[in-house]
Amino acid sequence: MIGVVIPAHNEEACIAACLASVQIAAHSDALGGEEVVIVVALDRCSDGTAAIVAACGVRSVIVHDGNVGLARAAGAAFVIGLGARWVACTDADSRVPRDWLACQLACAADAFCGIVTVDDWLDYDDTVRMHFGTAEEQRDGHPHVHGANMGFSAAMYLRCGGFPPLSAHEDVAMVDALHRAGAHIARRATPVVITSARRVARAQGGFADYLLALEARTRLLAAPLLETTVSDFGPGSDAHAA
Repeated sequence: MIGVVIPAHNEEACIAACLASVQIAAHSDALGGEEVVIVVALDRCSDGTAAIVAACGVRSVIVHDGNVGLARAAGAAFVIGLGARWVACTDADSRVPRDWLACQLACAADAFCGIVTVDDWLDYDDTVRMHFGTAEEQRDGHPHVHGANMGFSAAMYLRCGGFPPLSAHEDVAMVDALHRAGAHIARRATPVVITSARRVARAQGGFADYLLALEARTRLLAAPLLETTVSDFGPGSDAHAA
């Protein structure tokens, strides 16, 4: 059996699309009919997320910690308790491709780390998109860890101690623990998961905050260039005289 864990805090706007994509991946012919159990860890949800999850026929566990590490851990414990041999993780504002689960298993590794992309950049300018594309190395052997695109064997997860109770970067800490436990980790450029570029973070220090920090850095880098450009065209300059 394969388990899929999705933490969610007030995700009524995104969760249906996420679950639809995971359900398509769960019925991939490449899985050979293996059962897939999807669980959403509802963390202090006060909106319609729980109702949408139930309407989609997906199981849920309820946590009250406001902590994504504990939410992922609760979801992982649930599916492993049902007998999952492999656990895949994504985020509620993300959409996975049809071959997402099949490709993770095909790596024949103890764990899988994939990359993410954004298809709707909202009001972010092209400079942020360019810098993100440069930073997100799209190659096998990449250095990235994204909770929206990862998976691991249940045995190795239990061996390394699982997700720590961190409010951010719990995915990075868990992969570090996998390394220490001697896990074989496949860092692959595909399959790619699509995630959102929303500006309001659900978890402080998560992907939304990363994009905001990237935007701030690009503006700082652009400031000296803008100042130079204005100066070049100021009174008395050759450009101005032309």
